[in-house]
Amino acid sequence: MTPGTRDANNGNWRTAARWAQMLRPRCRVIVQSEWRGERADALIALHAFRSAASVAAFHARGVGPIAVVLTGTDLYRDLPVKTEAQRSLDLASRLVVLHERAMEPLRREWRVKCEVVFQSAPFIAHRGAREGTLRCVAVGHLRAEKDPLTLMNAIRLLPQDLPVRIRHIGAPLDASLGRAARALAREDPRYRYLEALPHGITRASIASSDVLIHPSIMEGGANVVVEAVTSGGAVVASRIDGNVGMLGQAYPGYFDAKDAEALAALLVRCADERTFLRSLQAACRKRRALFHPRNERRAVQNLAAEMLA
Repeated sequence: MTPGTRDANNGNWRTAARWAQMLRPRCRVIVQSEWRGERADALIALHAFRSAASVAAFHARGVGPIAVVLTGTDLYRDLPVKTEAQRSLDLASRLVVLHERAMEPLRREWRVKCEVVFQSAPFIAHRGAREGTLRCVAVGHLRAEKDPLTLMNAIRLLPQDLPVRIRHIGAPLDASLGRAARALAREDPRYRYLEALPHGITRASIASSDVLIHPSIMEGGANVVVEAVTSGGAVVASRIDGNVGMLGQAYPGYFDAKDAEALAALLVRCADERTFLRSLQAACRKRRALFHPRNERRAVQNLAAEMLA
């Protein structure tokens, strides 16, 4: 169960759809945005707060075990203040987080029933860089948690003669951010705002870029980071737990969240120092095995088997 929908095409939906596909050889899976009383032996719910009503109803009926998958807004916004989210964790028999630092904010009684499951994506070939131009892509619906304004401010700080091209993909969920993106595209031809695109086109855009720019201030484990790493590219990301827990503490491509000057400096370095860009790609390759589909498939199938045992 996920609060995301196919039409929204967000991270929650992509995770739910992928997990359903992994479970279907062994289970009959229903993917929906809320539990409406259908017969089920177990419930896997993405988002502790937004799925709280369904988790509570499923538990009250006593029909089977519950696993709750924690999102970035759960971990870093809702859990400290919202009792509904806390109750979802209390009622769950299993908890899942999507990066290796995500257990740190959890209470001890929650950590003992929690495991890390890294998300995955098929490995695809990275298309070689076009000589002389740094090709970048940013992927994420335009909303405050993804912090697209830091990206836009960083672009304005780039030297006018820097050979860089930046594609920005994501629906304008915040209308004011959409207007800001369109204004920047008119102002600087190096930046293109493409709004929402189908997943296949988005993945191809990631694979044909040198750098994924990921300036989020809140992440539970971003699918787009996984897709960049498994495409052979590099990532420039905000130094937040959700990114560090995916890329590792020692990854050299971080900037402080909301620091547009630091992001701009990293992009200049990627464009001017190809050895630095190659070092980012090499660091991503060291993490790539974590995101292999067989590892996620095994973890998800084991989770379901243990819940149903």
